[in-house]
Amino acid sequence: MSMLFSPIKLGPLELPNRIAIAPMCQYSAEAGHATDWHMIHLGHLALSGAGLLIIEATAVTEDGRISPDDLGLWSDEHAASLEPVINAMRKHSPIKIAIQLGHAGRKASSEVPWQGGANIPPDHQRGWQTVAPSPLPHAEGETVPLALDAEGLQRVKEGFVAAARRADALGLDAIEIHGAHGYLLHQFLSPLSNQRTDDYGGSLENRMRFPLEVFEAIRAEVAPEMVVGMRISATDWVEGGWDLEQSQVLTAELEKRGCQFIHVSSGGLSPKQKIPVGPGYQIEFAARIKQQTGMPVIGVGLITEAKQAETIIQTGQADMVALARAMLYDPRWPWHAAAELGASVSAPPQYWRSQPHEFKNLFGDTRLGQR
Repeated sequence: MSMLFSPIKLGPLELPNRIAIAPMCQYSAEAGHATDWHMIHLGHLALSGAGLLIIEATAVTEDGRISPDDLGLWSDEHAASLEPVINAMRKHSPIKIAIQLGHAGRKASSEVPWQGGANIPPDHQRGWQTVAPSPLPHAEGETVPLALDAEGLQRVKEGFVAAARRADALGLDAIEIHGAHGYLLHQFLSPLSNQRTDDYGGSLENRMRFPLEVFEAIRAEVAPEMVVGMRISATDWVEGGWDLEQSQVLTAELEKRGCQFIHVSSGGLSPKQKIPVGPGYQIEFAARIKQQTGMPVIGVGLITEAKQAETIIQTGQADMVALARAMLYDPRWPWHAAAELGASVSAPPQYWRSQPHEFKNLFGDTRLGQR
C-alpha cells in the first residue's frame, strides 16, 4: 500500500490522497477578475488526480495584489467571475478545492515575472502606494511602504474576513491564509520587516499578534465545515530574521485557535536570503514542525519524484506533499506516481481509455464498452 495514496483528513475535509497542488500565481486576471485562462488552467489541474487543489494567492484588497494582474476577491463581482470556474471544476472532477487568501504588503505593486518582476513605483500607470508593518522597503531603491495605523490594520483584517466569507459562499472546501514568502502577514512576523514599537511589534508575542488576529477573525466568520489553515515561511534564510523556532511557537498558537493544517515553505522576505536549493530542501522544516504539532503538516519544495514523495510520507516528515512547478510541467503527475507506486487514482471517464494495459487498476473500477 502506498501511503502517498492513502486518505487523510484536514479537519472534517476528507481527501483521497496526500497530494496537494500548491497555489501558483498566474498573473492573468483582469482588474482582479478571473479570466478564461483560469478556466483552462484550473480546469486542467482539476483533472490531475491530486487530492487537493489550492487556487493561487488571491488578494483580499486591491492594494494587496502582488501585481496589477493578480486574482482578487475583494468584491462580490470578483466572486462572480470566479464562480463559473469553480462550478466547472465541481462538475467534472471530485478534487477538493481550497483558495489562498493574501495581502502582499510591501511586495505589492510588482511587474509580472515575464516582464522582470520589478517594483512598480506609485506614480507609474500600473503602480500604487504599498503598505507594511513598518516603512521599510523590500529592497534598496524600491517604494517605501506606508506603515499601517490602527485604521489600516482594521481595513486589512476586514478585507481578509470579507474575502473568506465570499470563499465560503462559493462553496470552496478550505482557506489557506498566506503567511509566507515575504508578504504582509510574514512581514509582521519577521523582525527584519517589523520594527514597530506598539502592540504589533517588538517581542515575538507582539509580532504574531496581527497574523493570529486575522486567523481568529476568519475562523469566527466562516462555516464550521470550512477548513482554515495557514502557509508559513519557516525561516527567512537571513541571520536575525524569522526562523524555525519562532515558526514552532506560531504553529502552537495557531493550533490553540483551531487551525486545521500548516503548510510549511520558506524564504521570500529579503533579497539577502541565502537558500541552499536542492531536492526537498524545505522538508526538514516540515518534519521539525510536525514533531511538535497535532495538525496535519504539508511539506513543499522541489518535490518532483514519486518515490521521493512516498518516502516523505512514509518516514513521517510530512502528512501531505504539495507540488507546484512539477505539476505545471506534468499535470498528470499523480497518475504517473500512482502507476509507479502501484496505487489507484481518480480520472475522468472520458480519459479511461488512456489507462496503459499494464496498469489494470490505475483508474480504479472502470467499465468500458464500445460498438
